[in-house]
Amino acid sequence: MDRACTDCLVLAEDQDELRAFKAEVSAGLSCSPKRLHSRFFYDKAGSDLFRSITRLPEYYLTDCELEILRKSGRKIMSLVGDGQFNLVELGSGDGSKVIHLIDPVLAENRRLTYLPIDLSASALEALTSFLCRHSPNLDVRCIVAEYSPGLQWIKSHLDGPTMVLFLGSNLGNFDQAAAQAFLTEVREGLAPGDLLVIGLDLRKDIDTMVRAYNDSGGVTAEFNLNLLRRINRQLGGNFDIGNFRYYSTYNPQSGGIDSFLISLRCQSVFIRELCTTFDFEPGEPIYTEHSHKYSETEIRRLASQSGFVLEASFYDSRKYFVDSIWRVPGVTDHLPPLTDR
Repeated sequence: MDRACTDCLVLAEDQDELRAFKAEVSAGLSCSPKRLHSRFFYDKAGSDLFRSITRLPEYYLTDCELEILRKSGRKIMSLVGDGQFNLVELGSGDGSKVIHLIDPVLAENRRLTYLPIDLSASALEALTSFLCRHSPNLDVRCIVAEYSPGLQWIKSHLDGPTMVLFLGSNLGNFDQAAAQAFLTEVREGLAPGDLLVIGLDLRKDIDTMVRAYNDSGGVTAEFNLNLLRRINRQLGGNFDIGNFRYYSTYNPQSGGIDSFLISLRCQSVFIRELCTTFDFEPGEPIYTEHSHKYSETEIRRLASQSGFVLEASFYDSRKYFVDSIWRVPGVTDHLPPLTDR
């Protein structure tokens, strides 16, 4: 067996995710307005569709962050110091981003332990198998878990400096209160001097942002509609996918893209595992995702409110995206030293 199997700590089972999905569907379709949380986009079919989205010409986010990591990966990793350290990634990805951070460290014969945390055991196995081939000397320990218990395990079992990666603008799916609560929880799992590298999509012209979620090939629409297909597959729903239309737009009040699945007619949907029928009016939306776009002021405020010091900022050439580096302050910190690069 390869390292993807032998060094995998399981803190969550598939049944835990299924129970959470079932509870979300029951609560979300019972409330008004109806909603389904975007965290449940990523079953196998949804993950495959999202990989297709990242290759679309309209979806600038992935290319922008890859540009940053290719150009500035060495500088980012220099911020963690010269010794051995832990590199924790929240949401495993496919390895295409993290190698631009790992490779400069290994090229200097430095040691690090890479710990990706994800609920999908299959995604982690694919990632670590790739890394075994790409970087055979890398110490990889994957953790199948929700982010919070995964970070708690790391804090109680591992010593030394830690850098946490939260890439890909995933924070944008949180509302303001949830984002601050999550980041505060991350900070509480770290020690003074530890670092958080967080990918954030910046506000820009509205047309560019809207096109990223309304691609001409309809892949993003299929990505959202897959939520209904997942309900049908896993919970015994009888959604007629043709009776719903994907719609997204920029919301200037909240500062992000809001996405919906809209019922095209009066209809009733029965979900066997919930023993419940849900009624839909013509034009009634299911709210599926908020993708927040950040201003520089918001980033500074969020870092401070979450208990971090803003250490550095790395941008792509168009300044569409930022990888923001936040540090857990020590007792001697007074004013945040801000370094824009």
